[in-house]
Amino acid sequence: MTTTGIGTGTAAGDSSPRRYPVQLLQPDGRRVLDREFRALIADVDAEELIELYADMVAVRRLDTEATALQRQGELGLWTPSLGQEAAQVGSAHALGDADYVFDAYREHGVAYCRGVDPGEMTALWRGAAHAGWDPAAVNMTNPALVVGSQALHATGYAYAAQLDGAEIATVVYFGDGATSQGDVAEAMVFAASWSAPVVFVCVNNHWAISAPVGVQAAAPIADRALGYGIPAVRVDGNDVLAVLAVTRAAARRAREGGGPSFIEAITYRMGPHATSDDPTRYRDSAEVDLWAARDPLARVLRLLEREGLRTTAVDDMVRARGDAAAARIRAVTLAMPDPEPMTLFEHVYATPHAPLARQRGEYARYLAESQEVQS
Repeated sequence: MTTTGIGTGTAAGDSSPRRYPVQLLQPDGRRVLDREFRALIADVDAEELIELYADMVAVRRLDTEATALQRQGELGLWTPSLGQEAAQVGSAHALGDADYVFDAYREHGVAYCRGVDPGEMTALWRGAAHAGWDPAAVNMTNPALVVGSQALHATGYAYAAQLDGAEIATVVYFGDGATSQGDVAEAMVFAASWSAPVVFVCVNNHWAISAPVGVQAAAPIADRALGYGIPAVRVDGNDVLAVLAVTRAAARRAREGGGPSFIEAITYRMGPHATSDDPTRYRDSAEVDLWAARDPLARVLRLLEREGLRTTAVDDMVRARGDAAAARIRAVTLAMPDPEPMTLFEHVYATPHAPLARQRGEYARYLAESQEVQS
């Protein structure tokens, strides 16, 4: 069974079972009394709760806008995060500025919360640049398109930070399908063996493209971490407060030298895997309807209403933040110039070398010949 070793009341490595995922907020907006994890969000007051909701709304707005941009031919591809806002915003709010994030390709919400300008999120997907933002400015990498590779990068970074004496948490995100990749397994072996302060966040959205999670794992994915000696916890990934709590616990454990932790955030991918995908070909609409009733945004909104925190001013602020995010991502994307063809070779290697120079020369000759043909 899954340990609660990254919580407050159970020692790391304890095999005490927690039968159900951690939940602090029910779909109808009622709070859940969980003495271990509720204590971790005792400081979340009305203002912070509204901020969580506003960020979730903004993330959904910019994601919807980017999807529309792709459908309009302005982006080559986009990976929607619809339905996964709580898993992203809740975990991102648990991190400090000095912590470092390694993402997959769907963590637009984490990037937004880390301070990435929405206008910098589409350059890669438009084909206008190799990447979007400066990782050093926000302590977060650009999207990793090779499934699971970022787990190795994060573990190496975490171990190096530990050797340097940096008291930080390194967090890596990946999906349920990535847990079938050797890179993730190797990363957990190394992290466990060397007590690397890395937090593995598996965003279990139930579908690895068209493969259901049952094909990836016959038992809870979090149980895999226990086999490596890494304490793990399952959490309701549509509950922003529960995600915030478990991530705070794991990040604190990393900063204090407790080693790696594993979080399985159970959520659902409401949209397609990517804008090139048609989920109706492999997914039952009844399943989608079931998860729509567990919408993470609606859950927080119901909590705000229950506790008398929803006002016209709050609604206006939330709407304005979402509109601003959507407007920014659209304006910058539409104004983004096409790159000059020869810039393809820039920033690929740290230092020039002969094979790159040869390829650059061959491509330059190809472009020149193409122009002659066209003229």
